[in-house]
Amino acid sequence: MFLPHTDADRDAMLQAIGVERVEDFFHCISGARLFPELELPQGMTEMEALAELNHIASANETTDDLISFLGAGAYNHYSPAVVDSLLRRGEFYTAYTPYQPEISQGTLQAIFEYQSLIVALTGMEVSNASHYDGGTAVAEAVTMAYNVFRGRRKKVILSPSLHPQYRETTQTYTDELDIELAGSDVSVNDELEELISLLDDDTALVVVQYPDFFGRIQDFEQLIKAAHEAKALVAVHVNPMALGLLKPPGEFGADIVTGEGQPLGIPLSYGGPYLGIFATRMKYVRKMAGRLAGETVDDRGQRGYVLTLSTREQHIRRERATSNICTNQGLLVLAATIYMSLLGKHGLKQVAELNYHKAHFAAKKIAEIPGFELVYEQPFFNEFAIRCPKPAAEINQALLQKHDILAGYDLGQVDEGMKDQLLVAVTEMSSRAEIEYFAQSLAEEIHA
Repeated sequence: MFLPHTDADRDAMLQAIGVERVEDFFHCISGARLFPELELPQGMTEMEALAELNHIASANETTDDLISFLGAGAYNHYSPAVVDSLLRRGEFYTAYTPYQPEISQGTLQAIFEYQSLIVALTGMEVSNASHYDGGTAVAEAVTMAYNVFRGRRKKVILSPSLHPQYRETTQTYTDELDIELAGSDVSVNDELEELISLLDDDTALVVVQYPDFFGRIQDFEQLIKAAHEAKALVAVHVNPMALGLLKPPGEFGADIVTGEGQPLGIPLSYGGPYLGIFATRMKYVRKMAGRLAGETVDDRGQRGYVLTLSTREQHIRRERATSNICTNQGLLVLAATIYMSLLGKHGLKQVAELNYHKAHFAAKKIAEIPGFELVYEQPFFNEFAIRCPKPAAEINQALLQKHDILAGYDLGQVDEGMKDQLLVAVTEMSSRAEIEYFAQSLAEEIHA
C-alpha cells in the first residue's frame, strides 16, 4: 500500500482542523473496537511480497492441476488466447459506465454487438447488457413479469429442475415483495404435467431451465402453450453453449430468456465474476431491467452508438427504476462477444457437439460399471446424473485424494434423498483418456 502523506503532512492537516490525533475523529466509538492490535508482520520488499504471494497461491488447485468433471452451472471450457488479449486492452479494461456516448463509442459498440449476438443465439427480439450472473438474471425476470402485470398477478412458478442457487437468489429478491413462489413441491420426474396443473389466473410467470440443472433436454412447447392460454409469461433459462446445438427458446414461444454467460469465454475464476444474460420480446422492453445500447447516425450521417434505454435508479428517479442493480458486467460482456465472434455459428455448433458426444461417451462408460446407473432417461447435453452404490460425497473425496479427479457435484447438497447421486459434467476439455481414467477410477473405488 502506498501512503503519500508524511508525518508532517498529517500534523499540518490535524492542526488546520483543530484536533490533535486522528483518533479524536472517532471519540464516540470505543477505542478497543476501532484500533485493535492487529499484530501485522514487518514490511517486505516487492520481491519478498511476490514470493510470499506465490507461495500462498500454490496451495490452490485448479483445472490445470486436476481432472475436472464438476459443473452445476460453471463449466471448464476452452477460451482462445485472443479473448484475454483483447480484453486486457487499456481502452476496455479501464472503461466504466458509458454515460458520455461521444467518448465511449468503443464500449457502446461492444455492448451493441453483444446484444445482437445474444438475440441471434436465443431467437429473441431484444437483449440487455447485462446482469451479474445467471441467478440475478432469473430473479430480474421474476420482477419484470411482476411489473408487466403491474402487481395484479402475484404467483411465480419455478421449475424444480431450475438451479437451486437461482431459486435461492430469487427468494432473496422477492422476500419483501407480494410474490408467491410456487413449484417447490413438484416432482422432478413429472414436472411438466405438474407445472401445468399449477397454472391459474394469478400466475405471472413460469421459469424453466434448458437444459435443466440435471442436464436434461426437455420439450417445453406444451407447457408454454398452457401458460400462454392462462395469460402468463414464460422465462427459459439457458446454457448458451447448448444453443449451438438446440432449438433457441424464441422459436418455441419463450417470452423471456435468461442465461449464465460463463461458458462463453469466461474462466471459472473460483466462482466469478460471471455474466447474466437477459433477452425478451420487444413489447416488454420498457419493463426490462439493465441497459440497452442502440445504433443510430449523427448529424453528419455517421454511424454512432448510444444508451437507448437505461431504466436504472442511476438514470431516473429511484421509485421508477425497473432494477436497483447498479453495475453491468461490461468486461465479461466483451469477453463473451469476442468468444462468440471468433467461433461464429459453425464454431459454436462444433463445440456444442463435442460437449454432447463426449458427455454421452462418459455416461456410457460409467453406466457399464456394476453399481452405477443413469438417474434419468431423457436426452441430456453435457451434464448427467448418475446413481452410485455409495454416497457421492465419499466418492468425491476418494477420487480427489487418490486420483486427482473432481468427480462431480454431490446432489445430496440439494436434497438429502439424492445423497447417492452425482452430477457429472463433460466438456470439450475432457479427453477420451481422461474419461476412461475417470470410469476406471470409479470402478476401482467401488471395489477397493
